Amino acid sequence: MAVYTQIADEDLVGFLKDYAIGDLVSYADIAEGVENSNFLLRTTSGTYILTLYEKRVNPEDLPFFIALMEHLSRQGLSCPTPIAGHDGTCLRQLCGRPAAIVTFLDGVWHRRISPVHCRELGTALARLHLAGKNFEMRRPNNLSVADWGSLLAASGLQANDIYHGLFNLLNDELRYLTQAWPSGLPEGVIHADLFPDNVFFLGDTLSGLIDFYFACTDALAYDLAICLNAWCFEADGSFNITKSQQMVTAYEKVRPLSTAERAAIPVLARGAALRFLLTRLYDWLNHPKEALVKPKDPLEYLSKLRFHQQLSGIAGYGL
Repeated sequence: MAVYTQIADEDLVGFLKDYAIGDLVSYADIAEGVENSNFLLRTTSGTYILTLYEKRVNPEDLPFFIALMEHLSRQGLSCPTPIAGHDGTCLRQLCGRPAAIVTFLDGVWHRRISPVHCRELGTALARLHLAGKNFEMRRPNNLSVADWGSLLAASGLQANDIYHGLFNLLNDELRYLTQAWPSGLPEGVIHADLFPDNVFFLGDTLSGLIDFYFACTDALAYDLAICLNAWCFEADGSFNITKSQQMVTAYEKVRPLSTAERAAIPVLARGAALRFLLTRLYDWLNHPKEALVKPKDPLEYLSKLRFHQQLSGIAGYGL
């Protein structure tokens, strides 16, 4: 979440007339994340989140995201539920941007991750995968291995004398992953961006999952590999095997992994590390000056990539 587009009071009051959620009481910027403009919205009927979808989000993907959140909510998953207007439509226009209002989830995200949090996440991730099993819409993952080459080229590293060595390292890794990337693994809806700031807790109990705007159809085990990267490394760059064990064990109690999925985890984890390294690198070099949030350090994921490269199998993850 972030804020790139500001809203005038009178525009928001007019916008809310299309909904049956009461009158505007207050609204405030949410200055986290990097993708869309988000606002905490309070009305006489309750609290909501208003999102304006910025240029990086393809408007053609929005029906998928909205329908997915509606579907997961009906399946009992705790996630934002889109609010329809008087005409039954959830997607509208505000300030020249596609916009939607969703329900507000109680909870906070933890900045200090414990093994208990990883266990809660593993359970929730498996439930998400099962809840999405009968979701009929599909959306290809446009940030998968076939797309990483263009991201690397867009970084401009190849033409930079200082970072030419980093370009060679990432290009070599991309060549390896292109050859080693697994196929035929169980697929379905994945969140694809389930970082700690997208997971809410009440105490140590997980209360909800948010920000489904990278969700897509891909290998379910890849979602787990993304979470291993995002949740199981310490601030000093070391990998916490206890966190990994707690996450995967809890996941498998709900949805057991196949033999092929377990064997693929090291390659999937390398791919997840490269994917976030490249997108963070792109955002670092192309950060809008007007954004109210600082881009995330891409080199954090270079360290994680190097860890995965040193492993010969899943034993390095405590599995």
